[in-house]
Amino acid sequence: MPKPDSGFSGHIAGLNALELCACGNTFLHRLHPFVKLTTTIFYVVVVLSFGPLEIGRLLPYFFYPAILIPLSETPLKILLKRLLPALPFSLFGGLSNVFFNRAPIMSIGGMMITGGEISFVSIMIKTILSVSAILLLVSTTGIDELSRQLSSMGIPNILVTQLVITYRYLSVLVDEARSMFTSYVLRSPGARGVRAGHMGFFVGSLLLRSIDRAERVYSAMRCRGFTGYYRPRAWRRITFPELACLGVVCGALLLSRCLR
Repeated sequence: MPKPDSGFSGHIAGLNALELCACGNTFLHRLHPFVKLTTTIFYVVVVLSFGPLEIGRLLPYFFYPAILIPLSETPLKILLKRLLPALPFSLFGGLSNVFFNRAPIMSIGGMMITGGEISFVSIMIKTILSVSAILLLVSTTGIDELSRQLSSMGIPNILVTQLVITYRYLSVLVDEARSMFTSYVLRSPGARGVRAGHMGFFVGSLLLRSIDRAERVYSAMRCRGFTGYYRPRAWRRITFPELACLGVVCGALLLSRCLR
């Protein structure tokens, strides 16, 4: 019989995979978080600024993740696994354009291409590029450094605290689900998953256990001096070479956006 918690163990490993990648020692890992965060935001804004019919102008921006992936030594398999869950949302959003925008744009080999089909491809490309850039940011920076940088940039403390706690508690919640699933399988030999009739009880029990676990986590945090606010540690100052790197990358992105 397969291990009852093998699937959940894989999910937990997947959740922590990017965090483990952030422990690397490459040039990108050592770069100041302000440079990486600003560059990522600038890149995403530039990518999203293109019109729905400008597919050709989006293609050169694949060089950004293509260069950063080997430089950061981020495994491509991990990146793709984290990228896939974001694609269905764009898929369904883009399909609506295919049905509603039937205006012909061009003809290739006698086949008419509509504006909705082009915009659908454009949405998918923008999603892949934007999510890849954000995942590469997380895989080279880590949630602690990101939250520290967000706080130093003036982001409200309550938002930073919610981001950190939500990210950290996610793996705890999955661990609770794994324990429940293990107990369920041991009491239901041969079951490959939670039966549909038991799903309501399973989710309800998970909610109650999660609330109880959250109370214990909060009590432990209070015992360690948590007052409800995230207090980031001081970060080193940004150096001139890092600022120059930021200027070169953002300048290149802006130039590529302005060129026709």
